[in-house]
Amino acid sequence: MHDLTFPLRWRVALVAPALAVFLAFWLLPMAALVQLSANGHFIATYRALLTNGRYMTSLVQTVLLCAAVTLATLVISTTCGLLLARREFMGRRAVVALLTFPLAFPGVVVGFMVIMLAGRQGLIGALALRFTGERWVFAYSMAGLFAGYLYFSIPRVIVTVMACASKLDTSLEEAARSLGASSWRVTCDVVLPALAPGLVAAGAVCFATAMGAFGTAFTLATDIDVLPMTIYTEFTLNANMATTAGLSIVLGVVTWGVLTLARSLSGASVAATA
Repeated sequence: MHDLTFPLRWRVALVAPALAVFLAFWLLPMAALVQLSANGHFIATYRALLTNGRYMTSLVQTVLLCAAVTLATLVISTTCGLLLARREFMGRRAVVALLTFPLAFPGVVVGFMVIMLAGRQGLIGALALRFTGERWVFAYSMAGLFAGYLYFSIPRVIVTVMACASKLDTSLEEAARSLGASSWRVTCDVVLPALAPGLVAAGAVCFATAMGAFGTAFTLATDIDVLPMTIYTEFTLNANMATTAGLSIVLGVVTWGVLTLARSLSGASVAATA
């Protein structure tokens, strides 16, 4: 009997810290947010949020922007990641270091870099003024925010693609080539399906990170209406705590839904490639 209870105690001791962190930093704050957002009228409060044109426009714009960033990131990162994982060339490590360097930058720094590139005194504007006579400024728009999100999303996905590509079974590719398949067909029919679970997971993380990104949006927030900025405005300028909490829950639910969908698709991809 003693031998059976001793491992159980160890299991409880090992799980307890994780449960404490989960309770303190997720469950209790989420419960407080739900209670605050309900404001005594749960259904009426969320009905008002979901039928408010400004809030829903902000949500839709945020989802579309993050989806576009995720798609562009996957295309660019898959191309670069496969090249870096499978080709040895002089300066390869330096290139990998430079591509992953933005992981060290907070969102505010990324936003400032976008301003230096495409702001009113930015490099792109100066070059455009010199060659076309018109200054191009897009740092303070959705295009600028897209560039900023893309900048800090690419390194995360490149690292994932390189890790997945290093574990691929090259014998399958050799077999496809021996049967006369072109490099393009090998990539489409062998490489990409094998990378699919990793790409789905990386895309979901990329989308979730962009959905909640605040620092870059705050730095560039002149004409940008995305949900994190809407939540910030309601909290700081209007002191509308119930709306702030409700919009935070909506943002979390949408992000959780995408992550759940990606998890199911990732499982389906694994089954399909098995």
